[in-house]
Amino acid sequence: MKSGAVQLVDSHCHLDLAHFDADRDAVLARAQAAGVGVIINPGIDLAQGRAALQLAEQTPGLFVAVGLHPNSAAEWTPDAGDELSTLAAAPQVVAIGEIGLDYYWDKTPAPVQWQVFEEQLELAAMLGLPVIIHNRDASADVAAVLRAWVTGSSFAASPLAARPYAGVLHAFGGDLALAEAAYTWNFVLSLGGPVTFTNARALHALVAQLDLDRLMLETDAPYLTPHPHRGQRNEPAYVRLVCERLATLFGTTPEDVATRTTSLAYRFFQLEDSTGATVATRYIAHA
Repeated sequence: MKSGAVQLVDSHCHLDLAHFDADRDAVLARAQAAGVGVIINPGIDLAQGRAALQLAEQTPGLFVAVGLHPNSAAEWTPDAGDELSTLAAAPQVVAIGEIGLDYYWDKTPAPVQWQVFEEQLELAAMLGLPVIIHNRDASADVAAVLRAWVTGSSFAASPLAARPYAGVLHAFGGDLALAEAAYTWNFVLSLGGPVTFTNARALHALVAQLDLDRLMLETDAPYLTPHPHRGQRNEPAYVRLVCERLATLFGTTPEDVATRTTSLAYRFFQLEDSTGATVATRYIAHA
């Protein structure tokens, strides 16, 4: 795939983290050279959400999600919910996230994670914004919470119910049953560096059974660096490697994967308005 042939979207990248402080401008330049036109920077906690929004205000093509990661769920208070609502009013904010459950690190008690997950889903319904879901070793509980949410009255009454998609399972690591359930909730999946790992045979077999038109690309940079750069810091330019590996797994071309995943990302984040002008284009024009 030639750099710049088809625009790519990195749907999940923590560009505001300190890992990029020394060379953030160079990282952005490499992303642009690799054909990455849009980057979505999800929140982890309130302070990081503020920093991500400040960076996005200065960086054309960078958009933000705000939310409390499950490992930050102990920060939740009614005031925190009010601040997330205030942050979400900024034009660069396109989603609520990343939110969900994480039973691997166990930094926050599961009942607290569950409560804060539900609170933020209700916030997303109120604001009419899609959700970016973090799930680590918690698939059954994540599925239970999301199933209840999308069938509940607050979701039915929300502007979110009229959007093309309600949410994304970020860094998807579940099974085919979870993927197919997600489709019924009007969710999509995103895939990153692990699909490039040579020993990820089970993931490769799963990916070939997924719906390519329900996939977005991500890096989760600075984490989950794709092959052949494993062991180094990840960055948005490497989303091209994910695109190329998915093309092989689906038996198609990188251009086809780029076109379909980018189209989905623009619809998911509503990066196109009713006139056909993209949010990215309008933002860049006024930056």
